[in-house]
Amino acid sequence: MSDDYYIGIIREGDADGFAPLVEKYGKQVFALLVGMTGNREDAEDLSQDVFLKAFGSIPSFRGDCSFSTWLYRIAYNAGISATRKAKSNFVSADLIAGLQENEEEEALAAADETVTDRRLELLEVALERLPPDERAMIRLFYKEDRSMSEIAAITGLTETNVKTRIFRIRKRLYILIKEMEEKDDR
Repeated sequence: MSDDYYIGIIREGDADGFAPLVEKYGKQVFALLVGMTGNREDAEDLSQDVFLKAFGSIPSFRGDCSFSTWLYRIAYNAGISATRKAKSNFVSADLIAGLQENEEEEALAAADETVTDRRLELLEVALERLPPDERAMIRLFYKEDRSMSEIAAITGLTETNVKTRIFRIRKRLYILIKEMEEKDDR
C-alpha cells in the first residue's frame, strides 16, 4: 500500500495505520539521526520523538511533498535541535562507509590515487569538524541518495542553496584533508 493510503486511514481514526510507515522509514530516520548526533541511544530517543510528532501532525500533513520528505524534515529539525542542545560533534561510521562506497568520495579524499586507510581516517576527522546540519546534508546526499530538491525540502533551503552548500562542504572537506596530510608529511 502507498503512504497516502496509510495517511488516509490514520486520518479516519485508525492509529494502526501508522505502524507500516514506522516500519518503512524507521531505519532511515534512525540512520540520519545517528549521523547527526553520533550517538545511537540519542538517535533511538529522537527517532521515537520524530515518529510521535509525525503521528500527531498527520492531520496537518498537506501533501505538498512526499510523506518521506516531510518525515525527514521533522527528523532533520529534531536532530539539529538535539545537537545544538548537546553541542556534540560526533560522526557516524555509517556516514564514512557511505562516502567510501560513493564515487564522489575519491574527490573528497583527493587526487587520482586509491583511497588509503589514512585518508579515510582524515575524512572522518574532517567530517567531525563540520556542524551537524552540514554532516546531515552530506549524509542525505551520499548515504541516503536524496536528490537536491528533496534535501531542499527537508532542510528548508532552496535547491540552489543546497547545491552551493554541498559544493562548499565538499571543498572544505578536501582542504581540511589536504591540510592534515601536509602536517603528516612534515
